[in-house]
Amino acid sequence: MAKQNETMRKLVAELHEKREDVLKMGGERRVARQHERGKLDVRQRIEYLFDDGSFTEFGQHAFFHSNGKPVAQSDVRTPADGVVTGFGKIRGRTAVCAAYDFTVLGGSIGDVSELKVTRAREFALKNRVPMIWLIDSAGARVHGGSGIDGDQISLFANSGYLFREQVIMSGVVPQVAAMVGPGAAGTAYIPGLADYVPMVRGTSSMALGGPPLVKAAVGEDIDEESLGGAKVHNRESGVADQMYKTDEECLDSIKEYLSYFPQSCEELPPEVVQAADSARDEGGEIRETLLDVLPESRRRAYDMHDIIEAIADGGEHFEMKPKFARNIITTLARIGGRSVGIVANNPKVLGGVLDNDSADKAARFINLCDSFNIPLVFLQDVPGFMIGSKVEKKGIIRHGAKMLYQVASATVPKITVIVRKAYGAGYYVMCGKAYEPDLIVAWPTAEISVMGAEGMVSIFARKMLDQNPNAEEMKKQLVAAIEPYIDIYKVAGRGLIDEVIDPRETRDYILAGLELSKGKTVERPYRKSGVRPV
Repeated sequence: MAKQNETMRKLVAELHEKREDVLKMGGERRVARQHERGKLDVRQRIEYLFDDGSFTEFGQHAFFHSNGKPVAQSDVRTPADGVVTGFGKIRGRTAVCAAYDFTVLGGSIGDVSELKVTRAREFALKNRVPMIWLIDSAGARVHGGSGIDGDQISLFANSGYLFREQVIMSGVVPQVAAMVGPGAAGTAYIPGLADYVPMVRGTSSMALGGPPLVKAAVGEDIDEESLGGAKVHNRESGVADQMYKTDEECLDSIKEYLSYFPQSCEELPPEVVQAADSARDEGGEIRETLLDVLPESRRRAYDMHDIIEAIADGGEHFEMKPKFARNIITTLARIGGRSVGIVANNPKVLGGVLDNDSADKAARFINLCDSFNIPLVFLQDVPGFMIGSKVEKKGIIRHGAKMLYQVASATVPKITVIVRKAYGAGYYVMCGKAYEPDLIVAWPTAEISVMGAEGMVSIFARKMLDQNPNAEEMKKQLVAAIEPYIDIYKVAGRGLIDEVIDPRETRDYILAGLELSKGKTVERPYRKSGVRPV
């Protein structure tokens, strides 16, 4: 039997002492303050996000250096240099994570911590697995009392690699940036380049400059929540995708979001074995509701979510940006166990008309799904694009072109269902016949036209109506005369759609289209890069 190595035992005991110290994070007082704010600490977040016992940490013994010299422990605690990095399993699939620790120098980015995160990005890209950031950070580190030193200049120069590398990773592996606290300056650009950005209401924020810098630079007095809180970025800017009440809900959303995606662009999304859905199969009660979802009057609104929930497995779907540009719905769902991205006009908001923000929202979502081999389902009820000087001055042509570009570029399976209106350029950007839908079908209520009959009469018969004392009656007669020409059966008779369907058959036709296009290949002419409208 080998002689006991006392030196090794001593070194190992010392290692475990150091590990225990790192797990204390910024110290008992700072951790308690984190909890008082209603936030989990960084270690609790990692434990909650990853499957039990699956997380492997690296860089645990990193610490802050100033001008090349370690900062004395008596001066400031910097365990793990303020960021926890590692990899593990989420619902059985590997992901890499970088989680900033606000209890250590406000989770600020230092030279060493950025080296750790660079290593994490390398792991994710090289091994083709998702990259997750949990952001609770004051931004780039400026060590109190030291002024601008060599390390800070080095950090400023080197941290630019972060954004360049995020761009290189884009569309290769899924990228998630969860705002579970503040993200200022540099850490605000991480979500700007990520695929999915959930926020926690009341405790998270993001801005290029915090309130003190805003006050100094532009003289504006504003608090952190009003400047870049969850409501601002979910409802107004559109930078964020969802907001949640607690850290736990936010972390749960990451698990759910990733379940729709492959590990990388080189794979197909995972299929989920589904039990028979009797409510949505033939004769099912939910399937039957599709006969009554549309109001009798074409002028009346309805909620497109009702149709989505009637065709998605279990009625479940994961909506992106639900509070932003609500006139269009972009949501992930499963149909027959397969991941799909649904793009749907919502007549309940602005009549479903497309404007600048809704075009941007849809274009980004279409690009996301196309990047990761997720088939697209378009549910059309669109009166066209918003018109008028207000939207023209804000670039409606440029924004609409983004959506046109992405729909035309997408090579994943595309299935279009026309529910009611399909007017003007709205028909094109919602994957009309010219945009290579693998299957395009319509409900009997559908109308495909440059505009509705009433719009045509208002424009082309304007002078006649102005001169006629019975203008209203004359208008009704003209509308009635035009309507037969945009009847969906005339459109079908010209081969402009594949079939007119019973609304109850919607899910069946989508499933058939997904099966048909499973092995789809699309050839495009060689180009270095398209010139994308921005």
